[in-house]
Formats: sequence, C-alpha cells, structure tokens
Amino acid sequence: MHDRFDIATTAFAFRGYNVTNLGRTAELLADERYAEPVARYLDRASALCSETIGRRVDLVDRVRRRQEATLAEYAEAVALIVAVEIAQIEILETQFGVKYADAQMAYGYSLGEITALAAGGTVSFEDALRIPLAMAADCAALAADITMGILFSRAAVLDIRAVGRICREINAEGRGVIGVSSYLSPNSLLLLGQQDTIDRFEKRMVDVLPRGTHLRRNPDRWPPMHTPIVWQAHIPNRAAHLMHTLTGPCHAPRPKVLSMITGKYSYTDDNARELIAQWIDHPQRLWDVLYETLASGVETVVHVGPEANLIPSTFERIAKNVRDQTEQSSLAGRMGLSAVRQMAERAWLRAVLPARAALLRAPHLRHIRLEDWLLEQPRQ
Repeated sequence: MHDRFDIATTAFAFRGYNVTNLGRTAELLADERYAEPVARYLDRASALCSETIGRRVDLVDRVRRRQEATLAEYAEAVALIVAVEIAQIEILETQFGVKYADAQMAYGYSLGEITALAAGGTVSFEDALRIPLAMAADCAALAADITMGILFSRAAVLDIRAVGRICREINAEGRGVIGVSSYLSPNSLLLLGQQDTIDRFEKRMVDVLPRGTHLRRNPDRWPPMHTPIVWQAHIPNRAAHLMHTLTGPCHAPRPKVLSMITGKYSYTDDNARELIAQWIDHPQRLWDVLYETLASGVETVVHVGPEANLIPSTFERIAKNVRDQTEQSSLAGRMGLSAVRQMAERAWLRAVLPARAALLRAPHLRHIRLEDWLLEQPRQ
C-alpha cells in the first residue's frame, strides 16, 4: 500500500456509529493473516464493555454470527467500531510497514474522532472506550423519541443562523429539544429532534428559509450525540468528570488530528481532556474538515473501519457536483436553457467556489476503504 502513494500526503478518516457496523469484519476475522489482531482487540473491547454494562459481551462471537447490534445494544456497537478500527491500523503498520504516525493528518466522524486520538497515542485504547461506553445506556435511552432530519437546499447556501434561530424558538416552547448534529456541506445538515420537533421545524422553515429548501426524515432512531439533547442526562458534565481520571498524559496526537468539534487542528499537549469532553454535545463540522483535506494538498484518503460510508459518500457527492458544475459551465453557452437550469440546482456550489477553489481537487482525490484493501491483498 505504501509503495503506491506517499504516506506524507495521506489522510486517515475514521468512521462513527451507524445502524449497521459490521462491514467486512467477519471476513477479516476469518482470514488467517488478520485474525489474531482483530480477535485480540475485539476481546479487549468485550472485556471492557462487559465490565461497564454489567453483562457478558462477546464481540468475536457477534462478528462470526454476523449479528448487528441493535439500538438497545448500542454499547456493543461502540466497542466493536473502536476495536476494529484500531485493529486495522495495527495490521497496516505491522504487516505492511505503513507508519500511521507519518500520515499528513487524521480525523474521524463522531466516535471516529475518539478512535483517531487513540490511534495517535493521545489516549489509550481502554480510555478511548471507557467514556463512550459509560454514557452509552443514557445515549441509547434518549434515542427513544428522536427523529433525524436531513435539511438541504438544491440551490442556495443554507442560512445557518436562521436554522439555529428556528431551533431555539422550538426549544423555548418546552415540548422537546431539537439541534443541529452535523454540518455536512454549505447546503445540507443533519437535525436531531425529540417528539414532534422535526415536524414543527418543517412548518416554520417555510416562512424563514428560501424556496428550494427541503427536509427529509431518516426512519431509524439515533442517539442524539452532538446536540443539546444530551444535556438532559448530564452526559457532557459526566464525561468531563471522567476525563479527569484518565491515567495517560493526553498529549497531542501523531499524526495531527483535524477535529470535527472545531474544524481545526485543535489538539495540543494541554487541552486534549477538555476538547474531548466537548465532543459529546458540539455539532460535527464535517464540511470544514473535508474542505481542509482538499486545501491541504492531501492526495489519498484511507477510510478506516467497518463499512465506512458517510465520509467517502460525502466526498463522492462533492466530486460529482464539481465535475457536473465545471462541465456544464463550459457547455452552457452551447447547450442553452437545459444546462442553465441544471447549473441553477447547484447555485450553492457556484456561490462558494470563488473562495473555496480547493473544491476543484475533489474529483482527483484517491479514496481507499481499508477493509476492502486488506482483503484484496495477495497472499504471500
């Protein structure tokens, strides 16, 4: 792998929780080349998960049976994701000589940021799991009446201040809380809301947000991470308190981690504990992180974890929009109104391109899903 690209211009992207989290882990576990490290980390995660939730957990058995964890088993899903991601990084280093610390950068969506910090030596594997596992039961319980809404505009850049204002007005009514969980792009974001708050948001947005703004609902239930909803179970304060008990030094990670809390390289030797605590209730700044990836000269993104989805699919969507926009811009004069109409559907992209020229690099970025790459390698 390292013979095919320059590790110095590579970013590692770690996935977070999803409703499906096994990916191709069963295949890795069944492969004699990779079975030992995968099983070892799954066993370590199983032991810590069992200790935390008070019942026996066997992640190796779960993987072999290809049984996805339900929302009620959220803690097991968390443990599995972190274990598999760290195992994949170890395999890359020990069997292929790729030194993770030499990469240009790393980042992770949601839970993936914690794993990136563990891989980079900021926290131990056990400490990376201890806090999300301790909060898992309450996070899953809060998901009982949560609806996810995907807010997007086919034309204009979303007015983030207006979105926030609608959320605050709804929250002030005292009938459930709604908040932005992730900024996906200038024209899209994720909302998580209790009770009927998503319905109320949809009614209000008609009078506030531009025409062409749409709200779609995801049918699954989601722990309300990265929103004010977690305040109701005092999760951020409890996590911050637990951070004081971490035994490690919590030094800056190697490679440097681009935080989705801030959208910047914010982790230092002095602030890691405090910043990790903010991870729980701060919206994910996915767009800022992906743009910085493009602006920084990264040539390859290695997607770590089982069934990596959100980050690669977002990159793919950006690349497609850029390709379509640039092609139609050059052909608009010859193709007439049809091309102009299609360009109008990406007005948000046209609006940001002058100041965000690095987006033009999106179609040229190379993406590698690590689990696929490992399984494709020829046997010696």
